[in-house]
Amino acid sequence: MELHRSSDAEEIRLGHFDIIAAGAIPWRLEHGKLRVLVIHRPKYDDWSWPKGKLDDGEAIAECAVREVHEEIGLQITLGLPLAATAYSVKQRAKVVYYWAAATHHEAEVIPDGSECDEVRWVSPKQAIGMLTNPSDAAPLQDLLAAHKAGHLEAKPFILVRHAKAKPRSKWTRAEGDRPLAATGRRQAQAVSRLLEAWAPGHVASSPWMRCVQTVAPYVTANQLKLSSVRAVTEHAATRHPKRAAKAVQKLLDKNRSQVLCTHRPVLPTVLKVLKGSTSATIAEVLPAKDPFLDPGGVIVAHQIPGANPRIISLEVHTPYHD
Repeated sequence: MELHRSSDAEEIRLGHFDIIAAGAIPWRLEHGKLRVLVIHRPKYDDWSWPKGKLDDGEAIAECAVREVHEEIGLQITLGLPLAATAYSVKQRAKVVYYWAAATHHEAEVIPDGSECDEVRWVSPKQAIGMLTNPSDAAPLQDLLAAHKAGHLEAKPFILVRHAKAKPRSKWTRAEGDRPLAATGRRQAQAVSRLLEAWAPGHVASSPWMRCVQTVAPYVTANQLKLSSVRAVTEHAATRHPKRAAKAVQKLLDKNRSQVLCTHRPVLPTVLKVLKGSTSATIAEVLPAKDPFLDPGGVIVAHQIPGANPRIISLEVHTPYHD
């Protein structure tokens, strides 16, 4: 799995790493004051953030959610991406990707006793003084800046390219009925697991079979309603690109945690809408060349209504491959 995020430094985006890990900074407000959760790891006798290494076949965002749950018992959804950190471990290059994770006051934190034996809710200033590894301050600084800017409540708009479909050359019936291949069905399960990291509550899709089948596992697992958007089918978007752009903008304007699944030929139209709602610097992580996303690929755009730019961060997640 590869990951490109606007929150990361160029050396992270372009670097090659032997070890990939992910985690989050749980946060909450106490009487209007920002508090973050630091953990103590007995194996290293250090204070850090909950995190851990990627499992085989696991998406990086999936890893962040799983590791937080395993180490401290919190079931989180990911918020804004925060600065990744990179360092050397026994002459091997390691990167750790972080996200913000809003936490409710009543949420129970239970250290697993092995990876983590103590947790503390502290102010950002206290956290800076406690963190053993100086590089762990970078994601905290991002979180603090987002809090001051009022950006921690950003909502994810998630773009999905449908998973691998049966070849056109082997399909003789209506194009809209062409289904996923066996690999695509496995990718659809991986897309569902990845989407759980943000737990979007609304799903829209081209009504063509391969798009519907891509988001069906997530829709079914979460008992959601699937909204059909005919303007983003291949045929409709090719004939009426302005209508497709208008339909995408309408979804974006709803400012809610939202998924949109569409086709490769429609991606330039959707990307143009996203670029029009963000800064040139943030948009640099967006794919610029055809096919833009591989089948099952995902882009997460975090937006704040009224902000300028409206989309304040972007993430591009490569798909699962057998």
